[in-house]
Amino acid sequence: MMDRRFCAVALVTYLTFLLPAQGQDKPARLSFDVASIRPSQPGLVNGQIKPIPGGEGYIAHNISVKLMISLMYKVPMWQIKGGPDWIKSDHFDVEAKADRFYGTDDLHVMYQNLLADRFALKFHKETSQGPVYVLTVDSSGLKMKVNPSPQDYRIPVNGGPDHVRGTRVPMKYFCWWLGQVLQNDKRPVIDRTGLDKNYDFTLSFSPELPPNASSEELPSAQHDLPSIFVALREQLGLRLQAEKGPVEYYVIDHIEKPSAN
Repeated sequence: MMDRRFCAVALVTYLTFLLPAQGQDKPARLSFDVASIRPSQPGLVNGQIKPIPGGEGYIAHNISVKLMISLMYKVPMWQIKGGPDWIKSDHFDVEAKADRFYGTDDLHVMYQNLLADRFALKFHKETSQGPVYVLTVDSSGLKMKVNPSPQDYRIPVNGGPDHVRGTRVPMKYFCWWLGQVLQNDKRPVIDRTGLDKNYDFTLSFSPELPPNASSEELPSAQHDLPSIFVALREQLGLRLQAEKGPVEYYVIDHIEKPSAN
């Protein structure tokens, strides 16, 4: 009986000692060391959001919170529901510094936590079946070039609206970008290419027009350009097909304007 009691006490003591040690091994929450958020100057037209060169943080100029959410979670804005009107109409400048260099994935997690901490963002996800685009490699073969170079913190896709250049583009970002190009169709782009590298490409296509707009409104130089669907197949060796599939929505439960600092 004494041996059993001793063993029980020893086990409880061991577990009491072990649990705090396991808690200490839990990875620290990724967050910026310091962050400044201010309303943008009224009347500005253009904006940008990108990592600080070298991976020391993130900056945004004249960017809406809805676009920030879209970029950091790689979800098209039309799949973000709820929230007050100001998350789209009001623009902000953000300067967030990290305590050292980080990769872009970690910087995006930090920015997600910034949205939660400074904008009190809370949301949940809802999934339903609906129209989607499925991206696959065409039977003609992939025409994009693998780029194995080290991370350079540049924006992956630049140019537009009819000629773009991609540098070190991962497929997750590429599908998000395609969803933005085709946002009038309200179909998320699902990646079924199996491609897991970073890729370089150039792409020329006729810009997608808003509903009820006429192609006659396009500049003459764009009239002979192929559609995005044809351009993907002929220039990049990718096929984009309309199907039915899961559509994930980000539903905002709560968000607040940050205090200026």
